Amino acid sequence: MQLSLLLLLLLLLGPPTTPGMEDPAFPHMGESSQPLPRACPPRCSCPRADTVDCDGLDLWLFPHNITREAQHLSLQNNQLQELPYNELSRLSGLRTLNLHNNLISSEGLPDEAFESLSQLQHFYVAHNKLSVAPQFLPRSLRVADLAANQVTEIFPLTFGEKPALRSVYLHNNHLSNAGLPPDAFHGSEAVTTLSLSNNRLSYLPPSLPPSLERLHLQNNLISKVPRGALSRQTHLRELYLQHNQLTDSGLDATTFSKLHHLEYLDLSHNQLAAVPAGLPRTLTVLHLGRNRIQQVEAVRLRGARGLRYLLLQHNQLGAAGLPAGALRPLRGLHTLHVYGNRLERVPLALPRRLRSLVLPHNRVAALGARDLAATPRLAELNLAYNHLVSARVHHRAFRRLRALRSLDLAGNQLTRVPSGLPTGLHTLRLQRNQLRALEPEPLAGLDQLRELSLAHNRLRVGDIEPGTWHELQALQVLDLSHNQLSFVPPDLPEALEELHLQSNRISHVGPEAFLSTPSLRALFLRANRLHMTSIAPEAFMGLPHLCVVDTTGNPEQVLIQLPSTAPRQPRAGCP
Repeated sequence: MQLSLLLLLLLLLGPPTTPGMEDPAFPHMGESSQPLPRACPPRCSCPRADTVDCDGLDLWLFPHNITREAQHLSLQNNQLQELPYNELSRLSGLRTLNLHNNLISSEGLPDEAFESLSQLQHFYVAHNKLSVAPQFLPRSLRVADLAANQVTEIFPLTFGEKPALRSVYLHNNHLSNAGLPPDAFHGSEAVTTLSLSNNRLSYLPPSLPPSLERLHLQNNLISKVPRGALSRQTHLRELYLQHNQLTDSGLDATTFSKLHHLEYLDLSHNQLAAVPAGLPRTLTVLHLGRNRIQQVEAVRLRGARGLRYLLLQHNQLGAAGLPAGALRPLRGLHTLHVYGNRLERVPLALPRRLRSLVLPHNRVAALGARDLAATPRLAELNLAYNHLVSARVHHRAFRRLRALRSLDLAGNQLTRVPSGLPTGLHTLRLQRNQLRALEPEPLAGLDQLRELSLAHNRLRVGDIEPGTWHELQALQVLDLSHNQLSFVPPDLPEALEELHLQSNRISHVGPEAFLSTPSLRALFLRANRLHMTSIAPEAFMGLPHLCVVDTTGNPEQVLIQLPSTAPRQPRAGCP
């Protein structure tokens, strides 16, 4: 009798309906005792009991049937316009809410819904249509991403009173200084990253978190950093202020002086006429490109003794723009970049430890015997597109540069290869000059040279003296394109892998053209004067590694018969 009553009671009550609530003492009749699959919204995936992933499903409505156990909810890349308060507020255990790339407006994001999300740590709502930030976000928040909206205003409790908050992203919005309350980060003393770039700020906001390590303010309308605005940010390591409207009067000697951990400062694309004063000793990278700087004064750099990278490209540095010794305080300077100025000579008395000197697109017309003597550790020298002529390049100009590995002299007015080149060179660029002859002597000893560009000159085969390539035993890439060659130059280096001969006057390729280059992998012969019968069938027989041959743009289509040992399809390592 008792057993019958128990069975009747089970039939009336039915099996438990809430996932995970089954009583193991009462397994389903005739079924295994395994728990039922947990509920998951249609088309979404739930890889774990606490994770619901509804990414990229073109959803217009907030999904139903999201388990209360959810801690991580992703709804990015959908068409949601609003979040129902009743649905969101019941998910009180959420730690991550990802709403990236939807159509959510401020009206569709109810402030009261966040009152229930007391454990929320990561909130992503970038690329939506918010016009104002939520008035209240949970105290537990660690990361907030509201980038790429139309936000014009944030509120004291949007990011204030968040002791665990570490990162805030507000870039690509419509924020002006009026939309940032003075206590925007009050009580949030752990913020290390703040991005306010691409907004409408006219001056650096006051009362920023003192814990900041990275501050992005680029692409605003900032013309001034108020005195003391950065006095409390002593942990700041990276400061981005490029693409603003800063002038010398918008900065003072104390602007950066208290940033005792600052390593990276970008002030490029502003209207500065001088290097800022008060730079900290810890600074490693200083970017001042595309300003209006006419002269660099040593006194302005005296405090930045740890500087390693100084970028001054596209300023107005003239003949006296870098006076002798101006960079002497920077004893550890690694790279000096002065592309696109008006310098008429290589600056004198450069720091001895300099490794990279980038001077293209200036007005340097001569290289004296001692112009580069102060920088014996140079590994890269770029003097491309200046006014250098062979008669004014001293034969001992490069003599002390024993560490030089890359030399770029492209786009000058050289008629011959400079002599006295460092024997350790790996790359030599001489394209777009007026070279009319190649002799063995200037290239002698360059047995480590791997890449040589002689494109866009006036070379003919008869201008290349016998033995020119003899000592280039390591040369792998040779560019002779856009010259006046009538056939493939003989006795090319044995290690050559890539040969550019396009846009010459080559009308014939003989059977012995590539006998000296068995390692050749890529050959460019396009835009010459080749016909179907111009290339000897045996020309490529000794090239087992050849996998690219370009003969397009000739008067007739040229069919190339690759050797049988060569791959028919380009393999790994082929261009």
